[in-house]
Amino acid sequence: MSTRIHPSAIVDPGAQLGTDVVVGPWAMIGPHCTVGDGSVIETRAVLEEQVHLGPRVTVGIGSVLGGKPQDLKFKGEVTTVEIGEGTTIREYATINRGTSESYKTTVGKHCFLMSYVHLAHDCHIGDGVIISNATQLAGHVKIDDRAIISGLCAVHQFVKIGRHAFVGGMSRVAKDIPPYVKAVGNPVKLYGLNSVGLQRSGFAEETVAELKKAYRFFFRSEENISQALERARAELKPLPEVEAFIAFVEASGRGVVV
Repeated sequence: MSTRIHPSAIVDPGAQLGTDVVVGPWAMIGPHCTVGDGSVIETRAVLEEQVHLGPRVTVGIGSVLGGKPQDLKFKGEVTTVEIGEGTTIREYATINRGTSESYKTTVGKHCFLMSYVHLAHDCHIGDGVIISNATQLAGHVKIDDRAIISGLCAVHQFVKIGRHAFVGGMSRVAKDIPPYVKAVGNPVKLYGLNSVGLQRSGFAEETVAELKKAYRFFFRSEENISQALERARAELKPLPEVEAFIAFVEASGRGVVV
């Protein structure tokens, strides 16, 4: 199948489209954009400029990618939006370009961004992330691989959310959320490990058991973070997932949710 561009669509001469691309009615693809093989730009979707899509990306009806960052510090520098292979972006989502902080906003491979999701400038989303309807991310948010963010959540700028974390709907996230946990609420609170998610992802029982111990050390004991770090290093098995959990808490700039 060859690339199909609807007669009403507008494609800038400087844009580069791969093979088997579909561009729907009234869609617009601006300058310096690249669209990977097999991608679909649906009706009225807009790639403003400097948007780079990997293969088999779907951009839903009315979505706008590559708009200027909503940041008063932005001075017109060349920045980008980059979307990884196999990612689906549903209707009316908005993803802004980066600023000079990182020069790009990125979404990894095989992600699913549902309707009305907003990613502000310099957000960086890992692989396999799911972000549900109407969730809004401020600038500089980082979400690691396989995390799930439920609908109507608001995430404060510079927050980090760890891999395989689960955030429940309508949560206000103003601090970092460690990997492998469940969190929900306004203000957001932790509710144990994301046990169901870890099981579905094939985590070994030994790994889950050690992560449960780590969770108790940090969030269900009377010890402070420094004491919990010392105890975790002394008593827990040095599994990669445990090391990642400890490193996330230790490196947190905003502090972690409890």
